[in-house]
Amino acid sequence: MQFLEEQVLAAGHKVLLVAPEANGPNPHALNPNRREIRLPSVPIPGAGVRLSMGQDFDYRLAQMVANPPDVIHIHGLGSIGLLGMWVAERTNRPMVITWHTDLEAYAEHYWHLMPLMNAAYKVYKMHLDKPSWAAIMKQNMKRPRRGGAQVALLELAANMLTDADLVTTPSDKTAKRVLEIAPNAKVRVVPNGTDALPVLPPISKHRGPRLIYVGRISVEKGIGLMLDAFELVRDQIPNAELMIVGDWKNTPKRLRRKLQRASRFGGVKLPGQIPREKLGAYYASGDAFVFTSLTDTQALVLHEAAHAGLPFIMVDHELRLVVEPGVNAVLARPNQVSLAGAMVGMINALKDPEFAERARARSMEMAARWTIDNQSKEFVEIYEALAAGQPVNTTEDLKPDYGRRIFPSRTVHAPYDRPPATDSD
Repeated sequence: MQFLEEQVLAAGHKVLLVAPEANGPNPHALNPNRREIRLPSVPIPGAGVRLSMGQDFDYRLAQMVANPPDVIHIHGLGSIGLLGMWVAERTNRPMVITWHTDLEAYAEHYWHLMPLMNAAYKVYKMHLDKPSWAAIMKQNMKRPRRGGAQVALLELAANMLTDADLVTTPSDKTAKRVLEIAPNAKVRVVPNGTDALPVLPPISKHRGPRLIYVGRISVEKGIGLMLDAFELVRDQIPNAELMIVGDWKNTPKRLRRKLQRASRFGGVKLPGQIPREKLGAYYASGDAFVFTSLTDTQALVLHEAAHAGLPFIMVDHELRLVVEPGVNAVLARPNQVSLAGAMVGMINALKDPEFAERARARSMEMAARWTIDNQSKEFVEIYEALAAGQPVNTTEDLKPDYGRRIFPSRTVHAPYDRPPATDSD
């Protein structure tokens, strides 16, 4: 968001940022063309996020309706995203939604958040509509069974996405998910950009091959799968090391204990949270980057690793902006045996200097296409066109995967064959 703000301000426009309360400096805070509204929020235990529950919404809604922006850009389906939608509805201003999250995938891991968001939406919707007491009595405010809140939120998402003047996504993968939820949405793929990190001397090398992961350490990132697979790798390559860079101390207890055990006995290194400006030294020390998440919509850490020339071992077959299987990546299925095989295969392949150099060059070449400057300029062009009432091009040839498995954990053991017709049929 800060990179995008920088480009919008540099183009001579004004910015109003509306977001939950959070710590941390903003380099554009003193720019006279920028305002910021921070709404009271509460931390959600175990999720690592803060959610605004609607305090001050009445005042802020009236404030923005009285002096509306020319374009409203919403990021995701949080409560503040709903506030942006209501401002757009009341002021008839163009609305852009950037869809960052695979809502269905995250709902599997953070299902306990869905009733909370659903209840907050219902309460505030009633307040805005000023219903009669009879209408209020008809509202079902009971905690929905698991899955019920997700269904309601997906219906809300479908309405938001369809009503938006434009939906942007950071990858084709996410664009297809949007069209599965809202087939009539106007979608354009605008990959998030990232620039190469400062080049630093690598931290101390390991005596054997080092696989590395950098990023948020949580259940939905597949860290447990990564640890299980690496345990099998160590059986074949005892001097291999897996370095997991991130804040592991604030993970759920079960995962934290698994990480501690792997660190103590299984060749896993846990350096903790590292400032971004120092991460280049860690990327430079790795031989390959392991990515086991299936919930990411683009994963900027892949771009950072590609800038550093690292090849990839992945279970997500849809994230392809900096990944070319067989050239700079090995793909696996999301199980520990397949992933362990991919890890061993990559380690062995990197023993060939020609393959290693080709993989390094391809990663850096693909990363160079997706810069912060290119992404931000594209958004500024979108804003200017929408504010002027001009049409905005959408991405063509997006084919949603309506046939993907609805129950990914269910296995069909025997197909059904229709018996041959008989005279009694």
